[in-house]
Amino acid sequence: MSIPSTETIVEDLSFFDSWEERYKYIIDLGRELPEIDAALKTDERLVKGCQSNVWLAVDIAGERMQFAVDSDAHIVKGLLVLVLAAYHNKTAKEIVEFDIQSYFAEIDLERHLSPTRGNGLRAIVAKIQQLAKASLG
Repeated sequence: MSIPSTETIVEDLSFFDSWEERYKYIIDLGRELPEIDAALKTDERLVKGCQSNVWLAVDIAGERMQFAVDSDAHIVKGLLVLVLAAYHNKTAKEIVEFDIQSYFAEIDLERHLSPTRGNGLRAIVAKIQQLAKASLG
């Protein structure tokens, strides 16, 4: 699967009139996300603070950070694609500087998530930003 850009996601979501349709789109994005290798599903890669199990692995290729993610929940896998659109294959500097809150506000996401899903989403973003900051030194 090639990860769509944030611009593509914003544009695609704007076509839908209801959040029920937007959820279906997000779940469909998650269905296209390939499962990560079972060997990467370790406790060290489990993101703390998520209601569902979420695994996050990072590989740095040159200056670019590439993420492999997986979850045991379809909606969460879709949310992971939304996050990857912002962060996958970007430099640590680009990750740290990206305004994720404005992106989420533009797609009106957090208002439509349950509190536990919102907390999980913030935990995933925080983990990626922490990894990016650590790689900057």
